[in-house]
Formats: sequence, C-alpha cells, structure tokens
Amino acid sequence: MLDREREDVAEACRRMAAEGLTPGTAGNISARSGERVAISPTGAVLEELAPEQVTVVDLDGNALWGELAPSSELDLHLGIYRRYEAEAIVHTHAPISTAISCVLDELPCIHYQMLLLGGTVPVAPYATFGTPELADSVVDALEGHTAALMANHGSIAYGGDVSQAVDLTLLLEWACEVYWRAASLGEPRELDDEQRSAVVSQAVERNYGTTRRIDGPRGQAG
Repeated sequence: MLDREREDVAEACRRMAAEGLTPGTAGNISARSGERVAISPTGAVLEELAPEQVTVVDLDGNALWGELAPSSELDLHLGIYRRYEAEAIVHTHAPISTAISCVLDELPCIHYQMLLLGGTVPVAPYATFGTPELADSVVDALEGHTAALMANHGSIAYGGDVSQAVDLTLLLEWACEVYWRAASLGEPRELDDEQRSAVVSQAVERNYGTTRRIDGPRGQAG
C-alpha cells in the first residue's frame, strides 16, 4: 500500500538526517495519495528508516497499513492536508530554523528566493508538541505560505511532492542562516512589496528556474 510514497518518505527522512536537520528521532515526514497518507512512525531513528517502517493512515487518522504507530504530529499533518493543496509535508528540528524560531515573531523576506516560501515566514505561537493546539496554531500560520517556523520547536514546509517539500525545507534553513549571519553584521534589509513584485515579473518573463536552449547563433571555442 502506497509503496512509492513510503519509499519517498523513508528516503527523505534519511536525507534530512544526513543534512543534520532531523537529529535522532526528531522530525517527521509524510506523503499523500488521495485519501491515504504515508507518514514516518513515532520514535523512529530517521537516519535508518526503511519503507516498511512507514505507516499508512487515512485522512481521519485511522491506521490502514504497518505495525508502527504514526508520528506524534499526525494531527498536524492531517490538518495541513485538509486545508491546503499539499501532497507532502516535512517537519524538522533544523538547528538554525529552530534558533530563529526562539527569537523572531516572523522571518523577514530578505532574499527573493523566499518568495517560494510565501515571502515573510510566519512563526506559529508555541504549543506543546503533539497537541491539537499546536496543530491548529501551525495550520493557521501557513495561510498564504508554503512554510512556517514553529516557536521554540522547529520548521515545517509542504509541497506538491516529497522532493519539493524537502527543497522548501532546505531553502527555509538557508534563509534562516542568511538572516542570522546578516543580523550579526547589522539590521538586515527586507525586500518591500515593489521589489517582490518585480521579482515575480522577472521570473515569469525569464522562465526563471528552468533550463532552456540558447537562441540564435553561437560562437565556437577556438
């Protein structure tokens, strides 16, 4: 059941652990297919996770496949799937994202690539892990964004597949590190609305982020 999704979840867990973003048993990843969700199990060491250890539940949280209990943040994942057009979710305790979540109420949009996250990144108010209060807080914070920080806790991002959710998680950690380094030098400049709009227009015009062939004549190396 959900063989591909379970493989994707396990592979992403191992990658996030290798990147140092999900130490030990911290963090969780899920992937959705229709009314079913493959999610990492609670208490698992993510750097060693195998596809057969990934649990499958329905959107009401009922177990459908697997022998291990799903992540303690199951309600959070299901809440995001119910409200947003998400197909995969990554939650980490990434060190720099977590540090920033302990200090800021929101991460300013200091680089144009952060527009992929929704611009300024909100910090969801603190609530105890695994509780409905945390799930509600984070789901609300994600409105209009693909990622958020969780106060004194970590980060979360969702995407159209596991690969995209992982990429957005890495982007968020990078943005947090850039902010941290910039703040050590002075007050980081935030991109204003006009600058953000210009980035969007330029990205559309240039089809930014995709490869394309060179148009017209090309010189040859001598």
